[in-house]
Amino acid sequence: MRIKVVKINEDILLPKYKTEGAAAVDLHSTTDIILPTNNVIAVPTGLKVEIPEGYELQIRQRSGLGKKGIIIPNSPGTIDSDFRGEVHILLLNLSTEDFEIKKGDRIAQAVLNKFEKIDWDEVKELTETERGEGAFGSTGV
Repeated sequence: MRIKVVKINEDILLPKYKTEGAAAVDLHSTTDIILPTNNVIAVPTGLKVEIPEGYELQIRQRSGLGKKGIIIPNSPGTIDSDFRGEVHILLLNLSTEDFEIKKGDRIAQAVLNKFEKIDWDEVKELTETERGEGAFGSTGV
């Protein structure tokens, strides 16, 4: 699928797949930033995108950053089809030291997902299942 993208500056890196089998494209930082421990920063990607109606661009954290304690607190984030602003990535530093992000570093991944709109049918009760209302951990270890 073709997605329209605007680079805010010419030196911005376009998202790309790192390998043939990759499901997500990498998004890059446009600037050098220090991410202090226990803080959240919105890191700019320098990109504006036009997502087709009926799709979302899901923003996910990179496993390599997660291993270092750098996570996306609202992961997965969603870029809606009607959003036309610059895409920023929220990063949270859970490590014990400040984290340095350099211009061009891969800071997140994005996956294009199709979705269905929901029409709600209000009812008095739901169909019973074996699990029923069993919640967290109710199906065993």
